[in-house]
Amino acid sequence: MAAAAEAAEPWRPAAPRRRRPAARRPRHRQRPAAAAAGDPEADPDVDGGVVLRRIREAREDLRVSDFWSSALETINRCLMRHLGQLDAPAGTLPEAIGSLHLDSSPPGSGAAPGRGPRASLAPGARGWKCVCYGVGSFATCVIARNQLAFLLLFLEECQIPRSHCWVYDPLFSRLEIAVLTALGVTVLGENEEGKRSVCGEPTIFYMLHCGTALYNNLLWSNWSADALSNMVVIGNSFRGLEERLLTRILQKNYAYVAQVLGGLEEQALPQTAQYSDVFNDTSVHWFPVQKLQQLPADTWASREEPDYRDCEDLEIIRSQAGASAAGQAGP
Repeated sequence: MAAAAEAAEPWRPAAPRRRRPAARRPRHRQRPAAAAAGDPEADPDVDGGVVLRRIREAREDLRVSDFWSSALETINRCLMRHLGQLDAPAGTLPEAIGSLHLDSSPPGSGAAPGRGPRASLAPGARGWKCVCYGVGSFATCVIARNQLAFLLLFLEECQIPRSHCWVYDPLFSRLEIAVLTALGVTVLGENEEGKRSVCGEPTIFYMLHCGTALYNNLLWSNWSADALSNMVVIGNSFRGLEERLLTRILQKNYAYVAQVLGGLEEQALPQTAQYSDVFNDTSVHWFPVQKLQQLPADTWASREEPDYRDCEDLEIIRSQAGASAAGQAGP
């Protein structure tokens, strides 16, 4: 496939170009049954090589932006504090992550060429992993493409091999799945609805502009102080969710988000006009062990799986199995 050859090329700075303002990404995303206008698979001028080139350009534009340098500083500060509770030694972020296990970058890891050998996580070692939900249709959506470009830069900066990154969005086309595979990340084969356990491994969840139910499901799947302390979530501000939702709605429909608010630390990403529609309302969240242990003892007693049958505005695309079960349950 031509996409694989394109992915192997080194990233090169793109020539400056005029940017058109991007529309705000819709919160409710439904893929029509028939191919709609703009669907990459219905456009003969869009192939894997074109999409990879656009991703490369977005990545290099982001790398030289003021937003990236400020966002990276914010994320570094948050992750270093998070690493402190994992008994990682002090130092720079790459040094701290690399200290978990040092090895040369495995093939297809996506390490930046021309930057010399750097410490990296060996496959299967106790190292960080990354899970990305809901990045959207990046082949045709500028906002989604910029979010994917940010993810690729983030993996490089933290020296997390792309093979340690799993991605999923129900809206991915066959073309987008092929492009992501060529980039070296792993595309999940099923809709987990955010119900993924960290299984004791430090994991970063990259979930921009996702529905509240997805965050709630993620928390439910890791509802213990030990599991939550191994997680970092880059996504919608939890404090913002608290402010926007009525208290009774938050506590009834998204109980795990409501209960964890007293056990987290949150730092908002900086805002710039250039990427205001891409990273608005985005924060880095981590869960200090000390704060989790100070929550009321009965916080951890209930482990009931979330049930969204009474939600009027549910922003999540359900898996077929989950949707069938909900339908059989009745009103």
